[in-house]
Amino acid sequence: MADRHLIDVHILLVRDGEVLLTRRRDANPRFDGLWHLPSGKLDRGESVLAAAVREAEEEVGVLIEQDDLKHVHTLHVNGSGVEPRLGLFFEATRWTGEPVNREPDKCSAVQWFRLDALPDELISYPAAGLRAYRAGIPFGVRGWNHA
Repeated sequence: MADRHLIDVHILLVRDGEVLLTRRRDANPRFDGLWHLPSGKLDRGESVLAAAVREAEEEVGVLIEQDDLKHVHTLHVNGSGVEPRLGLFFEATRWTGEPVNREPDKCSAVQWFRLDALPDELISYPAAGLRAYRAGIPFGVRGWNHA
């Protein structure tokens, strides 16, 4: 197992009871064609809020002010990739611009889904964060042996 953890930010763009998801275009068949939240890893020297703002603009072309991000869930995940991850989920209900696919090499579609009718083809990691968000659960773990 790796001796470090990656830190991911996930952005829940929420409006009128819907959340924006992107469909992955991935060489790994485990993830190709599955839905995901706009997200990404922190860059060196970057705060989690700056990363969330950057990822939202890079992936779907919207501008979010850091003050408009609300932390809604943290998920400590093992088994979603080579290294364990700490995922921070941020809700945004205000932003500038209309979401579009800004990364067609990594994403094949951008679509709104009702929070109570998410697609079955959703990567399990963000799906767990979305379920926790809907239930108001601030912290969770996934993929760890608790024995």
